[in-house]
Amino acid sequence: MYKKGIYKILTNEPLTDAVWRMTLAGDTQWISAPGQFVNIALEGKYLRRPISICDYDNRSIALIYKVVGGGTEQMSHMLPGETLDLLTGLGNGFSTKNDARRPLLVGGGVGVPPLYNLAKKLLAEGKPVQVVLGFNTASEVFYEEEFRALGCEVAVSTVDGSRGVGGFVTTAIAERGLDFDYFYACGPLPMLHALYNAVEQDGQLSFEERMGCGFGACMGCSCKTKYGYKRICKEGPVLTKDEIIW
Repeated sequence: MYKKGIYKILTNEPLTDAVWRMTLAGDTQWISAPGQFVNIALEGKYLRRPISICDYDNRSIALIYKVVGGGTEQMSHMLPGETLDLLTGLGNGFSTKNDARRPLLVGGGVGVPPLYNLAKKLLAEGKPVQVVLGFNTASEVFYEEEFRALGCEVAVSTVDGSRGVGGFVTTAIAERGLDFDYFYACGPLPMLHALYNAVEQDGQLSFEERMGCGFGACMGCSCKTKYGYKRICKEGPVLTKDEIIW
């Protein structure tokens, strides 16, 4: 179930050279789980743009997006006071209904944002939260301090070694000897695949980077599972580790 609404832009500011954070005021009652996304209607664009939700409360939504094309470039020039047409309540999101006592959150690049509200929810349930954030270089790192401010234990990895642990998120997990019994992950497909192969623990993986049309109509986001092919935009973006066929 989703809901269409008009949302007012409160802030729209860069976090890095290419990554922006936008907050909007409006109805959030249809958002039911961390890891869901919105579909944004942009002037001159035929298809709505799917963007994962970073955080939300009962009055506002925070979105973090990377400027990678015409749609997101257009968003980066929008000013506070302007409005956007959004569909909210899309996607299944992450579930915390499991027996995990020490969860690990793993985010890569623009896969980091959906984990922020999840961290808040897990902390509110009394669970210690460990977070590993992976980027290519130090200049791309964002939200490290925001996770720390929540009370999370945070490790950063950069492929070029310019910040934190040199290498990938799996390198940081192994080097830090992180003790966890369940994981939640969101990021590029190679990161998810490497994590899937590297850890024995069960978990949930968000394939939000593969979202295409936002409705699952084009089938371009299909993933093979034990239950047949699932469309990330429709039956996802979150899949469980034990259902994925890789």
